[in-house]
Amino acid sequence: MAEQLSTATEKNASRGAGVSTKAGAPSATAKPAAPTERGSTSIADGVVEKIAAMAARDVPGIHDLGAGMARTLGAVRERTPGMRPSVARGVKAEVGERQAALDLDVVVEYGAEITDVAGEVRESVVEAVERMTGFEVVEVNVAVDDVHLPGEENEESEGARVR
Repeated sequence: MAEQLSTATEKNASRGAGVSTKAGAPSATAKPAAPTERGSTSIADGVVEKIAAMAARDVPGIHDLGAGMARTLGAVRERTPGMRPSVARGVKAEVGERQAALDLDVVVEYGAEITDVAGEVRESVVEAVERMTGFEVVEVNVAVDDVHLPGEENEESEGARVR
C-alpha cells in the first residue's frame, strides 16, 4: 500500500498536482500535464469492428462480409423500416489496452486470387486500425465463407417471393 501511495504521489508530483516533495513545501518545478495526459481514452470493440469492416470492403475482390446466416439476417434488417444495415457484419474484434485482434468472414468475387485478397485485407485492416486507434494489431484472421459468382443475385433477393 505504501508503495502504491508513493507511486501515486510521484505521478501526481510529475503532473504538477501541487503534491509536496518536501514536508510542507509545494513543488516549484513541476509543470502541468499536457492535455493528452489528463484522463484516459477507451475505444469499444464495435468501433474497431467498424473500422476493420470499412477497410476490408475497400479491398478489390471482396464482394461482401459475413457468413451466410449473418448476411441473410443483415438483408432482413436492411428491409425492416427504421433499421440501418450493420456496417461491422462479419467482423469480430477483441480489444485490450494497447492491442487488438480481429476475425473477418468474407465473400470473395469469383476469379480473384483468394490468398492475395486475404493478404490485402490483412494489410488494409492493420493499417486502418493502427492509424485510427493507435492499437497494435496482433492478429487478423480471414475466413472465406463464399465465392460470389458472376450474374449471381445477392442472397437478399434470392429468398424474396415478390420482385
